[in-house]
Amino acid sequence: MKIGALLSKDSIRLNGKASGKKAVIDAMVLLMEKGNHLRDARRYKEAVFDREAQGSTGIGDGVAIPHAKTDAVKSPGLAAMTLPEGAEFESLDGQPAHLIFMIAAPDGGDNIHLEVLSRLSMLLMDDGFRQRLMAADSPERFLEIIDRAETEKFGPDGEGADKTEAREAFRILAVTACPTGIAHTYMAQEALERQAERMGYPVKVETNGSGGVKNRLTPGEIEAAECIIIAADKNVEMARFDGKRVIQARVADGIHKPEELIRQAVSGQAPVYHYHGSDGAGEAGEGLSRGLYKHLMNGVSHMLPFVIGGGILIALAFLLDDYQLDPANFGMNTPAAAFFKTVGGQAFGFMLPVLSGFIAMSIADRPGLAVGFVGGAVANAGYTFGNIMNYGETAPVSSGFLGALLAGFLAGYIVRFLQKIFNRLPESLEGMKPMLIYPVAGIGIMGFVMVLINPFVGAVNIGMNSVLASMGGTSKIVLGAVLGGMMSIDMGGPFNKAAYVFGTAALANEGFDIMAAVMAGGMVPPIAVALCATFFKNRFSAKERQSAYVNYIMGLSFISEGAIPYAAADPLRVIPSCIAGSAIAGALSMAFDCGLRAPHGGIFVIPTVSHPLQYLAAIAVGSVIGGVLMGLLKKPVNKN
Repeated sequence: MKIGALLSKDSIRLNGKASGKKAVIDAMVLLMEKGNHLRDARRYKEAVFDREAQGSTGIGDGVAIPHAKTDAVKSPGLAAMTLPEGAEFESLDGQPAHLIFMIAAPDGGDNIHLEVLSRLSMLLMDDGFRQRLMAADSPERFLEIIDRAETEKFGPDGEGADKTEAREAFRILAVTACPTGIAHTYMAQEALERQAERMGYPVKVETNGSGGVKNRLTPGEIEAAECIIIAADKNVEMARFDGKRVIQARVADGIHKPEELIRQAVSGQAPVYHYHGSDGAGEAGEGLSRGLYKHLMNGVSHMLPFVIGGGILIALAFLLDDYQLDPANFGMNTPAAAFFKTVGGQAFGFMLPVLSGFIAMSIADRPGLAVGFVGGAVANAGYTFGNIMNYGETAPVSSGFLGALLAGFLAGYIVRFLQKIFNRLPESLEGMKPMLIYPVAGIGIMGFVMVLINPFVGAVNIGMNSVLASMGGTSKIVLGAVLGGMMSIDMGGPFNKAAYVFGTAALANEGFDIMAAVMAGGMVPPIAVALCATFFKNRFSAKERQSAYVNYIMGLSFISEGAIPYAAADPLRVIPSCIAGSAIAGALSMAFDCGLRAPHGGIFVIPTVSHPLQYLAAIAVGSVIGGVLMGLLKKPVNKN
């Protein structure tokens, strides 16, 4: 089967227009319907958006490949659209998408269509091929370009030649895999093979796609190889690599950073991998700490929209209210304030269940979601056996953020445990697992465990809040300096996220001063870079200066990542300067007793800050100190 067998003229639209990702997907689903590939267009579209929620299929270089594998598809198919003006697709490189291919794959059945789809993914790595498709003036010409490129690469029969079978030993081995195993898996394979060929290194790439493992690495090849590159966003079989040098990376790195991965592989500096009894790429394959961090960040990333949306609405409620009417009911005295406070409170109330639910989902996939949600809700409500058995006469003990965090990990591993126990059920009962066994058993066990441990975790939570509340003077200033400095250590990385999560968690317990220090620290790095480029022009190239000025806006909007390119280019001078400036901003915010009820927004939520003028002064002083230090530490650039 060739690509043309899956792509018909009716499913091709040239010179289309779309305003964003949703509009693009809506248009592509209609094209897929025209090709008569769908059994239920609505459910197929939902499956496509579910896949997008795992990570954008905008792979960069102007290409997006939205796809889904579901029983809503009655026959495998492709749809294609060109967008000369481009459309925002949340692509990995941040650029608009101009060439869209949508993939529809049915559940089960013959997987031969996946091989065809993998060929298309490989062809799209060629710049010339993409340009010819964009220039096509008719669907017939579009199909002709694909057919010619497929014939040149894979032969007239479409079988192609195995580029690796003639070799007896490979210096580098690789494994590629993405969550759905349809497009990114094979694009990473193609990128690694092409780059290795350019650099003169023999390589073999195993793909873990929806059709199973292809081009499997043999024990002899693994034994002889210098290094194995794992470019995967899902679990792969890792035990076979015990004792070998292994590089762990995302599948996107395999597509966009093949040269970097290959150079690291041949350098002899890659870490030696040791198998510890789990094949999970998320834990054993990447190291326990990185696996746990990935699970945590999955929960945090899904939690933040609720925290930010709800928190800013609550902050608006206080801004619009009149304290004099009823100080005890501040935030609910006027109709507008009551509306924003109520809606924001509802959104904010989802924070802990969402956090634990998506941590559990990261560990155990969808079966863990409901169990994690319930665990987070029970932790937030503070149910204990005393509270339940005494019909509410005993006060609940909320374990708060710590309890929800713990509930998320417990829920994920409870479901993983249940999956192993019920793994040997007959296939006829397979459908009962996600719909009956996992939710009933998982939620029951989760509820029992959380009700049991809530008093203990709640006591720790209350103790921490009491310590924070009792801080004063020097202690608070030191805390502000530490949190502000952490926001600049890696600007969006683990330290930054840890400080930010601490700040948002403090909001739930009215730790408004902590959130203020965190945001002040996060606003400093981009502003410091912009100030340095403005007043120390000879420290930057002309191109760097042009980009640096945008950091004024990014810093004022509390987008720390704007400083990352400059930190990456000169880390030994830029990062310490930013840390110093952020630490001073955080310390001054605490010293001025500033408080922030909104977890984001930068300068746009300044009206909601207590002591706003002092807060702006703290940010300004920190930014100036950071910018001046950067200017003194950086060396003038060579104009040549």
